[in-house]
Amino acid sequence: MGILLRKAIEKKRNFLINKLINERVYKKNDSHLFELTLTDLENEYMKISKIREKESDDHSPCLRIHFI
Repeated sequence: MGILLRKAIEKKRNFLINKLINERVYKKNDSHLFELTLTDLENEYMKISKIREKESDDHSPCLRIHFI
């Protein structure tokens, strides 16, 4: 694996780890985040993002105009 590819993967892993830590996710199935693969981190981040998106949709105000 080339040095640039290795650095890019490590940079993305660190980015995702920091994002997950900001969401208070520290482990997955008794494994620390730094032990997970890039794919595992991406999947976990997508799962958290979908949960956050659903929560924000559930709490958005209903703006309906009723005509009488």
